[in-house]
Amino acid sequence: MKILLAVDGSPYTKRMLAYVAAHDEWLGAHHAYTVVTVLPAVTPRAAAVLDKAVLKAYYEEEAEKIIKPVRAFFKRQVQAPVEFEVKVGHAAQQIAAATQNTKPDLLIMGSHGHGNLGNLVMGSVATQVMARTTVPVLLVR
Repeated sequence: MKILLAVDGSPYTKRMLAYVAAHDEWLGAHHAYTVVTVLPAVTPRAAAVLDKAVLKAYYEEEAEKIIKPVRAFFKRQVQAPVEFEVKVGHAAQQIAAATQNTKPDLLIMGSHGHGNLGNLVMGSVATQVMARTTVPVLLVR
């Protein structure tokens, strides 16, 4: 089974990984894993005055902060090959695009669990991803 995990480095990512670790059916070398993280883009005005190498280094540094603990989790728990993807832009759009590119059987992601009122006021990346993809989504709160 191809599994895509969307991570953002938040406590909700940690909960999602704990859920995955607690359920043996999601672990194992018989699965193919892709981990995607989406970084917010630097504003175009700021990007215009920054050197491209500086901007690239910034994105790499920020991505590593998120990916490092996930890489350690997979090394401890799964010992299976994992692909890591770093995207820049709107989180829901980029995660949905990743589902189109990698064609996973399942997308697992953490959810803040704001509820309907919170989603109405703030919007929800999880809600937007579910609206943009046909891949089954497992949300962990």
